Amino acid sequence: MAEHSIQVRNLTKRFGDFAAVDDVSFDVRAGEIFGFLGANGAGKTTTIKMLCGLLASTSGTATVGGFDINRQPDRVKRAIGYMSQRFSLYEDLSVAENLTFFGGVYGLSDAALRQRRDWAIAMAGLQGRERSLARELAGGMRQRLALGCAVLHRPGIVFLDEPTGGVDPVSRRRFWDLIGDLSAGGTTVFVTTHYLDEAEYCHTIMLMHAGRIVAGGSPGQLKAERISNPILEVESADAVAALDAIQGQAWARETSIFGTNLHVSVGDAAEGERLVRRTLAEHGIPAARVGPVTPTLEDVFIQVIEEQDGAGSKTNAGA
Repeated sequence: MAEHSIQVRNLTKRFGDFAAVDDVSFDVRAGEIFGFLGANGAGKTTTIKMLCGLLASTSGTATVGGFDINRQPDRVKRAIGYMSQRFSLYEDLSVAENLTFFGGVYGLSDAALRQRRDWAIAMAGLQGRERSLARELAGGMRQRLALGCAVLHRPGIVFLDEPTGGVDPVSRRRFWDLIGDLSAGGTTVFVTTHYLDEAEYCHTIMLMHAGRIVAGGSPGQLKAERISNPILEVESADAVAALDAIQGQAWARETSIFGTNLHVSVGDAAEGERLVRRTLAEHGIPAARVGPVTPTLEDVFIQVIEEQDGAGSKTNAGA
């Protein structure tokens, strides 16, 4: 097996003067779970469409499974599985009928189709629901059925574009267990998501912002390398008011809403805690708890994006 399933070099996609994907380069190792992270509009889906042979690049190149995406898009399509951002199965077909249809598209023989269809139904936890129409399934079941259709033909590489959007947390966790099983079996999984907690399951992640790669590495590497200052978590009945009070203070290096709490990057944990409590007290804002917390990928993402936006503002100001 080749060391890298996907190799991307200076890949760019422009729509008129707008660069949706701007000079992107990275490698994906065979068998790994590769997470492509970014806010909506960052360029993730455009990148996936180019890598799947569905959209021609403006410049740059990439190979997927050893095939050039610009010169051999049909070979790329046959070598991969693809699960789109939107539910793309036939809602008026049953579970079994959807799998049978996609098995025919992939050219599976009758015997192979029966075997893989049974496998996909078991994998998706849909035993007893074979005759249910796709539109009758709950969100998590629909997504697992879509995954089964995407890997029915045993592709070496599967692309999953926001696969857990709109499903409940339990279904999200179950879906990621299936992704882990695919990777353990040797399948390369390229997945886009804006759920940063999900990215912890990836072997490698890339952060994309405004069409460019702005950070990359394993989750542990990114947290160790990008978060050099202590992070304080502030529990308050009014996180927005706490944010307004703390943001802009010279000692508060980065400040962001994190769920219902506030995360504040400071130079020293003990001194930072004292300053947070003093500032909130001066503004009449009660704090239930202030204390150090282990940095998360969301902290990394917010810090990187703020650095990028700050650098862009300085560049524009000097232009």
